Amino acid sequence: MRVHGLGMLAVVLLCLGAPAGLGAQTVPYTLEDRERLVRIETKLEEMSKRFEQRFEQIDKRFEQIDRRFEQVDKRFEQVEGRFGQLTTLFLGIVGAFAGVVAATIGFAIWDRRTALSPALRRTQSLEVRQERVERALQELAAGDPKVAEVLRRVGLL
Repeated sequence: MRVHGLGMLAVVLLCLGAPAGLGAQTVPYTLEDRERLVRIETKLEEMSKRFEQRFEQIDKRFEQIDRRFEQVDKRFEQVEGRFGQLTTLFLGIVGAFAGVVAATIGFAIWDRRTALSPALRRTQSLEVRQERVERALQELAAGDPKVAEVLRRVGLL
């Protein structure tokens, strides 16, 4: 219907603007034509107002969409911040765990050394003493055949 009204306007304007010498007859401009032209202008103004209102509505919708996008952007920024905090917390926990493990291993190594060192010293002193006792028995066995026989039986000679 709108296209039809615009088409009529174009026809009217062509008729009004056509030179008088084109046709054998001239078209008189009557009161009906004037009223029709006024109605067309009124319809065009109404259509123009409707278009303006429609464009304003569209602008408002775009503004609402822009606000929504801003809200979504803010939300994404909040989520990114939280991920950063979680990453920092995770690295802290991993670092603390690694520290506890390293301290435990260090303590175990230190404890082993401190616990074994007296036993090693005691063992070494016993080995030295055993070697001395064996040498003494061997020297005694060289002079006494009875001792030599006992040492052979136990595998010391």
